[in-house]
Amino acid sequence: MKYHIYGIGNALVDIEYQVDEGFLSRHHIDKGMMTLVDEARQVELVGALDKHMVKKQSGGSAANTMIAASQFGANCFYSCKVANDHWGDFYIDDLVAAGVASNLTDTSREPGLTGRCLVMITDDADRTMNTFLGITSRFSEKELIPEALKQSDWLYVEGYLVATPVSQKSMVAAKNIADASGVKTALTFSDPNMVKFFKEGLDEVIGAGVDLLFCNEDEAMTYTQTSQLGDARESLKKIAKTFVITQGKNGAMIFDGDTFVDIEPYTVTAVDTNGAGDMFAGAFLYGITHGHSYAQAGKIASLASSRVVAQFGPRLQWHQVKEVLNHLFGNH
Repeated sequence: MKYHIYGIGNALVDIEYQVDEGFLSRHHIDKGMMTLVDEARQVELVGALDKHMVKKQSGGSAANTMIAASQFGANCFYSCKVANDHWGDFYIDDLVAAGVASNLTDTSREPGLTGRCLVMITDDADRTMNTFLGITSRFSEKELIPEALKQSDWLYVEGYLVATPVSQKSMVAAKNIADASGVKTALTFSDPNMVKFFKEGLDEVIGAGVDLLFCNEDEAMTYTQTSQLGDARESLKKIAKTFVITQGKNGAMIFDGDTFVDIEPYTVTAVDTNGAGDMFAGAFLYGITHGHSYAQAGKIASLASSRVVAQFGPRLQWHQVKEVLNHLFGNH
């Protein structure tokens, strides 16, 4: 089987809640950030959040991206780690329904707890995440399927993996396999905290450079230690052949290896920004693996991510994906 994209990342069941800012301050939660928590803290928060739940889906950043790319029409493979609990069953069923192949089999699952991410959405559409990694904190080289990776056009690596040493080693191992097999590597920085606290680990993953980098403005400037986006984008050329800097409601800036392309935003009323960057990456990767230029892929990604922020949850319905392509390219 040939794959367009082989992704690696944390397997987390995303559980979304609607809360007000008072809830975050009462429970001492850092707004707008992804914070790792232990099981006891998550259980405490789940109790407090009980009546606020909106929806639950299989997720984790790279999983959302693989599912998005798959919905658009890419063949995707996802390596991750879930436990043999009911959350793990839920996760696998959801991946299968989305058409994403994976390393997950009954024999590959171990006793433990599948990771969960509590996504708290405030009225300003910002998303705050408290994540208990569970068994995914032990994601390692063992979960890699080299044969599938070698048969892929792109490797997509989630920056969140850098937070645990064993997972960071798997990022390096996967990139080494990709480099040796002529597979291009795309990396997402994932979160400002990953860049701030784990820069050394990210640098080891990047090595001599990546083919494509996804980041937002904050991550770009934090990584390059600059205060101007213009300076940051020049510095990023040293580590990435091409890159995308997402700019929220201002669209995105793409470096296609030759020139900078500004991607116009689509104006929408944001309800929930969770998964917007993941959707952008998935739609963009679909675009560049299906004959579209970086500029065209940027338009697909911009429209897709505008649709996803206008609703709850990190993914679109199948009919919405078709509408995006039809809007841009006519009947598809």
